[in-house]
Amino acid sequence: MKYLITGGAGFIGSNLARFLLEKGHDVVVLDNFSTGKRENLADIIGKITLIEGDIRHRQAVDKAIQGVSAIFHEAALASVPASVADPAAAHDVNVNGTITVLESARAAGIKRVVFAASSAAYGDNPLSPKTETMMPQPISPYAANKICCEHYLQAYAAVYGMETVALRYFNVFGPRQDPFGAYAAVIPAFVMNILRGQRPQVFGDGEQTRDFCYIENVCQANWLAANAPAKNCTGLPMNIACNAAVSLNQILAKLNSLMGGEVKAEYLPPRAGDIKHSLADVSFAEKMIGYKPGVYFDEGLEKAIHWYTEHLK
Repeated sequence: MKYLITGGAGFIGSNLARFLLEKGHDVVVLDNFSTGKRENLADIIGKITLIEGDIRHRQAVDKAIQGVSAIFHEAALASVPASVADPAAAHDVNVNGTITVLESARAAGIKRVVFAASSAAYGDNPLSPKTETMMPQPISPYAANKICCEHYLQAYAAVYGMETVALRYFNVFGPRQDPFGAYAAVIPAFVMNILRGQRPQVFGDGEQTRDFCYIENVCQANWLAANAPAKNCTGLPMNIACNAAVSLNQILAKLNSLMGGEVKAEYLPPRAGDIKHSLADVSFAEKMIGYKPGVYFDEGLEKAIHWYTEHLK
């Protein structure tokens, strides 16, 4: 089979590309390298079809989509702070880009589209764990973008008969996640701080919790979604996580212990749009696509540390 991954040079997309290659499938990657990195594809570049282009440009998407069986739509401007700084740009990439992908798929007769949705949809709803029946409460433009796209997936399923799945990722981590920059993900950033003996910056008191999900779980969830019964693919969102919450302070303590570090956090004021607590109920994803987490936090953290220490010294 042949699959398209939009944003395939990014953290999740490049791991998914390897996952599909290992299963013996052909992979097309569409990426404009605005946030994706060529080095994420360096060791597989001869095994994939790489098309450099933007998801907002119909011609590029039409070219990438030819002959594929399904689309994994991972491309996005995936940063809450960036969306707060420039909501119009975030909307253009995340919403208009998604419509372009859906329209291209519809014209080409490609039915199955698996979309990278986000736990940001839940906002600061105090109820825990988060279930898909909760009313969305976006507190950032990024969250609003992702919710809007979920509704488009449901509409395309209802009106055009497309088979769409929205996977609400919680806090994904693992190899190839960017440890640099102002919006770096917390785990790779902490690892780099410890390697360098620097104090990591924590926005807030560090007691905010997240349901961290190792990348292998996300790749498996995408595969299951691509192969789920058509009747279960109507655009409804499904939580992809581990149903286990960990605080940032706990992560730093675990990393210090595992890596022999002694760094202490520098606490800064909370950022606009950040969520305090996040924990997922994943039972709906199990019912609809057969998803169960295979790698839990402690095991995933050790794998992630090993990769970062080997590749980012």
